[in-house]
Amino acid sequence: MKLRLLTAALVAVGSIAAEAAPKKVLVVTATKGFRHSSIATAENVIATLGETSGAFTVVDYVRGGGDAKKGQDDSDVMEKMTLAKLAQVDAVIFANTTGNLAIPDKDGFIKWVENGHALIGMHSCSDTFDGAARHQPFIDLLGAEFKTHGAQVQVDAYNQDPSHPATKHLGPVYTIFDEIYEFTDASWHRDRVHGLLTLDKHPQTLAPGDYPIAWSKDVGHGGKVFYTSLGHREDVWTSALYQQHILGGIKWALGLEKGSGKPTDTANSISADEKKAGFKLLFDGKTMNGWKYRRAEGPKSWSVQNGMLVNTLGKGEHGTDIHTEEKYKDFVVRFEYQVPPGSNSGFYLRGRYELQIFDNANKDGHAKGLNGDLYNVASCAVPAARKAGQWQQGEARMVGDKVTYILNGVKVHDNVPVSHGTGGHLDDDNDKPGPILLQGDHGAAGFRNIRIQRLD
Repeated sequence: MKLRLLTAALVAVGSIAAEAAPKKVLVVTATKGFRHSSIATAENVIATLGETSGAFTVVDYVRGGGDAKKGQDDSDVMEKMTLAKLAQVDAVIFANTTGNLAIPDKDGFIKWVENGHALIGMHSCSDTFDGAARHQPFIDLLGAEFKTHGAQVQVDAYNQDPSHPATKHLGPVYTIFDEIYEFTDASWHRDRVHGLLTLDKHPQTLAPGDYPIAWSKDVGHGGKVFYTSLGHREDVWTSALYQQHILGGIKWALGLEKGSGKPTDTANSISADEKKAGFKLLFDGKTMNGWKYRRAEGPKSWSVQNGMLVNTLGKGEHGTDIHTEEKYKDFVVRFEYQVPPGSNSGFYLRGRYELQIFDNANKDGHAKGLNGDLYNVASCAVPAARKAGQWQQGEARMVGDKVTYILNGVKVHDNVPVSHGTGGHLDDDNDKPGPILLQGDHGAAGFRNIRIQRLD
């Protein structure tokens, strides 16, 4: 009996030890394109995180792949990334890799990940197998293909999942100075990834749009992908917050911590109280259903991006207004919007009366034409505008020919009469119902959470 108990105890101890054994990770830093000076630091940080956390062990490094004169030939990639070698590890980390790496069986590597292993990528991992070296299956697996970047800049990245191991320590907003990537439109599909960190505006111009930074992804039959575009410089890699970010992502990808890899739902929503009061969404956050272009032949400047209705215009370009298919007479409408510096847009009630949306630092502004003004009718009673690039909240109430408007929690118009169209309006049928119209011909703008309550 004692022998049986001892045997059972030894088996249990062995089982616990096996479960606690660190996962095996292969770190790839080979490059065939640009080679970051931070690669040596990246290798050190990853290995140290594995040692101090006990979560994983770096079993080897795959280096080279670039300048043969500097010893960066393809031999490491070809020898250490065979399917036989991959079978000995749980995950591969692509740390600042670039270009067309000489992986012996690229499609086999994709299947290896999909069949229960992990691909973890940092920064220029998305610049691997892109461009002339494009291997579409790898781009599809990772989730995006590098397009370009501007000057390094400080950004406030929104935390889309505060419960995920890679982001739970970052708070609602992660402020970081780094090289922020943009990805090709053809490769990026928000509905295929679980968003972790993102920007809702361009890092340099502040024009509204979807600019993802980090995500997780369930793939194939138990495979996982974690990617962060951050990590250009050495000081980013040595940042405690960044190290927690990538360690959490690695642990998630290795199955050591729970978190989601399912696509993020970008649908707009209304509160229970609003629903009870009869509010309905005018924009669902996923499609332009219920909206139409004012001119069918006009430029199609509007798109849906990460829960936003975005008007995108290049320098000197003009877009097209859009409006709801339904018409309204008396109502309360609530919405959020943002514009970049120098921009100009408008929110029209019944398609006739414009609530000005404007960057008040714009030198082209004029009386009764600044942010929150009833265009050409009345200036705001008190200042309430926020700076360009910030989200702003509006609530307009229209009954008969009177408009009340609350901007950012401040009542700036109180039962102001409007007897005629304010300019740029659809028609002069002032006593009839009309649509909600968003101005698109002047400047870039983003809208979200547009909901309306009929009062008639």
